[in-house]
Parts: sequence; C-alpha cells; structure tokens
Amino acid sequence: MPTTHHHGHDVGERLYVHVHTPVHALPAEVKTVAMVAFVFAVIATPNNQFWAFGAYAAILVALAAISRIPARTIVPRMLVEVPFVLFAILMPVLGPAPKVEVLGLSLSSAGLLAGWGILIKGTLGVVCSILLAATTPARDLLLGLERLRVPQLIVQIAGFMLRYVHVVGDEMHRMSLARQARGFQATGVRSWPVLAQSGGTLFIRSYERGERVHLAMLSRGYTGRMPELSSHVTTGRDWATGLMLPAVAAAIAICAWLASR
Repeated sequence: MPTTHHHGHDVGERLYVHVHTPVHALPAEVKTVAMVAFVFAVIATPNNQFWAFGAYAAILVALAAISRIPARTIVPRMLVEVPFVLFAILMPVLGPAPKVEVLGLSLSSAGLLAGWGILIKGTLGVVCSILLAATTPARDLLLGLERLRVPQLIVQIAGFMLRYVHVVGDEMHRMSLARQARGFQATGVRSWPVLAQSGGTLFIRSYERGERVHLAMLSRGYTGRMPELSSHVTTGRDWATGLMLPAVAAAIAICAWLASR
C-alpha cells in the first residue's frame, strides 16, 4: 500500500496528497476543466432521476480509487457543506403543498425533491473539488488557471491568498494569546469592543504587510505579471484522458433528461 502524506506548508498544499497516480500526473488545467464540466452535468440532471446520481457517485468513487485518495481524507473535508445540508433539511418543512407523511411528519413533496437535489448535487460537487485539490498542488492549479487565460489579476490574488492566509492566521493566534495573557476572556457583549479593536488592528497589520511585500516585489523587478516557472506543454492525449470524466457525465445527464420527459 502506498504511503501518503501531506505536502507543503500553505493552505493549498496542505490539501494535496502526495502520491503518484495517473490522475496526479494530468495537467492542472485539464483537471480543472474536467471538474467544472462534470459539476455542470450534475447540476443539469433532473432531481427525480435518482439512478443518474448513483452513477455520478460511482464515477467519483472509482476516481478516488484510481487517485488513491482514502475515505479518511475525503470525509472530514466534506464538513464544508454542512450549511447546505441544513438548508436542504429545511426545504421539506418549509415547502409548499401537497404534503406527504414521512415518519409521522407532514412534509412538502416538492420540498423533499428540492432538498434532495441540493443535498446530492452539493455533495457530488464538494467531493469532486476535494479530489481536485487532493491530486493537484495549489501552485499547479494557479498555473493551470493562467494557461486557461483566467485574468492575471485574479490568479495573482488567489496566489497571494493561499500564500499568506496562514500568516494572517498566525497573527490572529498571537493576538489571542496576548489578550489571554492580560486576563481577557470573551464572555459576552462587553467583550465585543475589544474583539472589534483587535480586528481593526489585524486589518492594519495585514495591510502594512501587503505594502511591504509589494515594495519588495517592485524592488526585484515586478511589473504586474508573475513569471511562469513551468514550461510544461499539455498534449492532446492529456485532454482526451481528462475529458473522459465529463463526457461520461454528460451522457448520463442527457439520458436522465430523456427519461424524465
């Protein structure tokens, strides 16, 4: 069994699982396009075609097996969709008539179907994005977006966010320790002014750090465009391999639409 470990220090690299598989070897831009196309196919599928969502789930399970990403890595990261789950649970309760009896509760039939659609489509989309992050280093994702002609400014903002968000988090932790060392405890409304002042201080420190980083970049010849450090050329075979996933998903979505008519 291969040994997996998390590689890197910034937020994006912590999500990456460092193993060698065909999925890991695909270029980032191919995997990004494949993921977006797959998610669109899932979204376009009618909610009442339950077999189609089972097929999508089977595809993702097979992809996780090929990528050698274990369930113990995927399941904890799925907690990000908890707000969507709560919203989906409320749909049958708040939905319109007609009502149906489920376990002694009067629930909206339309709300049940809508809640199911939100839950399953959100879950499939989240798992797909988890697999993308687990098989692609954050740096490669940014390079892939650049090759897909995403505006440079957006790519650079995303890159700096991934690089420095943990720095800001460390600063927040140090400020919290300093407050605790002075006997501060956030116990109620009276603590809000102190927390607001800390938030303002954190913003100022982050802004000043950004100014220093920008000046350092200018002094090293930065002209508004980051140099591309990779000379990798994406081949037609890469695209053919990567687009197999959305092609199968599109076929399932089309069959689902035909079956629902």
